[in-house]
Amino acid sequence: MPIEKVNLQDKFSLFSDYWNPRIAGELNGQHVKLVKIQGEFVWHKHDHEDELFLVVNGEFTMEFRNKNILLKAGEFLIVPRGVEHRPVAEQEAHILLFEPASTVNTGDLKNERTREVLEKI
Repeated sequence: MPIEKVNLQDKFSLFSDYWNPRIAGELNGQHVKLVKIQGEFVWHKHDHEDELFLVVNGEFTMEFRNKNILLKAGEFLIVPRGVEHRPVAEQEAHILLFEPASTVNTGDLKNERTREVLEKI
């Protein structure tokens, strides 16, 4: 496997849809995913995986049942496994996700936003 750098802005320019993560890298059974978000996602949880959300551009609020946390560019949040959450972005935000390869974006919920097979970019 060749060793190459990744330019996040270049990768984000390859797609325009929301809530459809792409795989930008893989390491040790983990995926580095890029996703554009806007609006509200669905309430869900991941029983077996922690998730890291790093804001590359814009801002969004991670809603939990007992509080909300606003994240701005350059900030990240780790959602522990089993914790119900919902990302909400009033404007477009670009997010880097770091999570186990087995993680499905809607966690314990299956609906029209579920993406089980992801494109590699």
